[in-house]
Amino acid sequence: MTIKERYEGVLEIFEKKMPSAETELSYRNPFELLVAVILSAQCTDKRVNLITPKLFEIYPDVNSLATATVADVFAIIRSISYPNNKAKHLIGMANILSSQFNGIVPSATTDLQKLPGVGRKTANVISSVIFNMPTMAVDTHVFRVSARIGLTRNAKTPLATEKQLIKHIPKSKVHIAHHWLILHGRYTCTARSPKCENCDLIAFCKYFKTNGLKLA
Repeated sequence: MTIKERYEGVLEIFEKKMPSAETELSYRNPFELLVAVILSAQCTDKRVNLITPKLFEIYPDVNSLATATVADVFAIIRSISYPNNKAKHLIGMANILSSQFNGIVPSATTDLQKLPGVGRKTANVISSVIFNMPTMAVDTHVFRVSARIGLTRNAKTPLATEKQLIKHIPKSKVHIAHHWLILHGRYTCTARSPKCENCDLIAFCKYFKTNGLKLA
């Protein structure tokens, strides 16, 4: 099987099974998604979704968050991972959005990465989800699933994975392919004990070809 055939087969199945895949983070506008993605670093989407309603009730926009204190934000988000650092990042992000971007979340990943708490992965998420740009955010699920299926080869870093995926996925599908890979990794191709018996991709999966009989 060629790499082209593998990609075509996998993407076709994903498209049939998850035609409207999207982020599981709750948000109503670009600002809220940016906050949620910053909070989601090393934390589950479910936990973030429990935190953000109160946060957005008190700080509904860039200007209100920019004037917040670290202590006040920390008190709201204290149940997530690294709350002190994330509180500082959120306030810093809001201040820079206000002073440099007129309070508007930018679409360019280079601009997004100027914001505290926003690295390449977070910038790619915002650019992809909000603006439908062909950027691929590589988290632990995307990294694992891509390697297992055989979409990537010898990719040792998230950046290497991102480059290989971008090379082979049609631009028009990159933004949704990000969600396909994440959701597949979250619910089927799990880190421990992948659910190969419930997977529609086994005909195209290198991992199943090697381990399928053992897992059956």
